[in-house]
Amino acid sequence: MAAATEFRPPVPPFTRETAAQKVRRAEDAWNTRDPEAVSLAYTVDSEWRNRAEFPRGRREIVTFLERKWSRELDYRLIKELWAFDGARIAARFAYEWRDEAGQWYRSYGNENWEFDRNGLMMKRYASINDLAINEGDRKYHWPLGRRPDDHPSLSALGL
Repeated sequence: MAAATEFRPPVPPFTRETAAQKVRRAEDAWNTRDPEAVSLAYTVDSEWRNRAEFPRGRREIVTFLERKWSRELDYRLIKELWAFDGARIAARFAYEWRDEAGQWYRSYGNENWEFDRNGLMMKRYASINDLAINEGDRKYHWPLGRRPDDHPSLSALGL
């Protein structure tokens, strides 16, 4: 359980507006590529399934993210609300990145999230597929960091 002082609004039960806010805040956090900061959105005992890995707790989440972002260079992510109910949110996402050899990829996925009453994520289940793309097929060209508000969404990009 999260400490009483840990609070991450918006909190459940979610409305369409607050669920969309939660998704955008998650996107913004992941686009920082700061594992320590990102981990604070999760309960200390958060349970994940990310592809075939099963990190448990913030320390393992930080280790996982450090490894991820050391391999996935120039990472840029867009998330989009798919569905919500009570304390749960389903989001879809796509991110672009390149490997050390310069090969670009677009990774597509879906996430199912469950939150505690303080708005911290207790569970995160992610399914992800990678597609090698040519550099000229990239769609995410903003400077590293937060996606600009006027940048097209996944749906607007046809992704």
